[in-house]
Amino acid sequence: MSTEPHQVFIGTYTPKGDSSRGIYTASLDATTATLGEPRLAAETENPTFVVLHPNGRAVYALGQCVNEAGKTGGAVTAFALDRPTGALAALNMQPTGGGGTSHLGIDATGRLLVTISYSGGDIATFPLGTDGRIGARTGQIKPTGPLGPVMARQDKPHPHSVTFSPDNRHAYVCDLAQDKILSFRVDAAAATLAPNGEVAGRAGAGPRHAKFSSSGRFFYVINELDSTIATYACDPATGGLTPTQIVSTLPDSFSGTNICAEIRVHPNGRFVYGSNRGHDSLAVFARDPKAGTLTLVEILPCDGRHPRNFALSPGGKVLVCANRDTNNLTVFRVDGASGRLTATGQSVPSFQPVCVMFAS
Repeated sequence: MSTEPHQVFIGTYTPKGDSSRGIYTASLDATTATLGEPRLAAETENPTFVVLHPNGRAVYALGQCVNEAGKTGGAVTAFALDRPTGALAALNMQPTGGGGTSHLGIDATGRLLVTISYSGGDIATFPLGTDGRIGARTGQIKPTGPLGPVMARQDKPHPHSVTFSPDNRHAYVCDLAQDKILSFRVDAAAATLAPNGEVAGRAGAGPRHAKFSSSGRFFYVINELDSTIATYACDPATGGLTPTQIVSTLPDSFSGTNICAEIRVHPNGRFVYGSNRGHDSLAVFARDPKAGTLTLVEILPCDGRHPRNFALSPGGKVLVCANRDTNNLTVFRVDGASGRLTATGQSVPSFQPVCVMFAS
């Protein structure tokens, strides 16, 4: 059971000459829906996505490093987490072997870490030690295949995220440029992934991030380019995905430019949330637990611009949204019965926040 107040970590961009220095932490009182002022947890370059180890004792963040050729490339860093203070102490860093990284994930056993490089077009795997340190890279996969019709964004393969199935047997990578979900078999002991097929999405959709239902029977993908959420039925035995529904994240009246970002499933399993950048809003859907289908509940302003990421508190009472272009975190109460969001009016300053992670 989670404790209150909750411990929140914020990943940021750290451009030179500006005010962000790395990963920040803040305290959230879920009863009052009050978020405290973020304070620096670890100084590190461009920690644009952060995840918690399953044992709760380490945090992993994307970043950058200079490789042997003197070029800047992707990296992943391990930090030991001091829970009482929220401070992060660097354990070690490993280069990902490709371009800038966009996402990472850890399997349920805590032995396999996967990084995704959108710009480099690769998927890298690493072993994790019992001390939390990252071992040398065990594999690097570069997807290939036909590209989608949006030439400006679908110019080459662009894997964007990795999602592990609840039973930890399979991992799924959204490839924005190929309009595909790539499936892999997980070998946690060897810290590797093996290809297990793929499923095509709608042409020009641009799959970005995904989440499973707790049962593992339904897989929800937010499509960045056409502002939709696609539902897939999943066969846990084979890892196969079958598309069943696609819904828009935008109101019918909207005619501007929009790209989607994050997707989350409420802890009670009854609701799915997605963010719109351009319309600058949060879309709320009710979820049918048997059929897996989604029905729109509401679309409301995120109280900022470019909601790159958001997260629900462990009990699902509060949603914290990271608005990159307005340098703020906004806070919403969540109605567990209807799924609806109520803005608290709180806007917490944070320079270019792009990831929200709850550690407790």
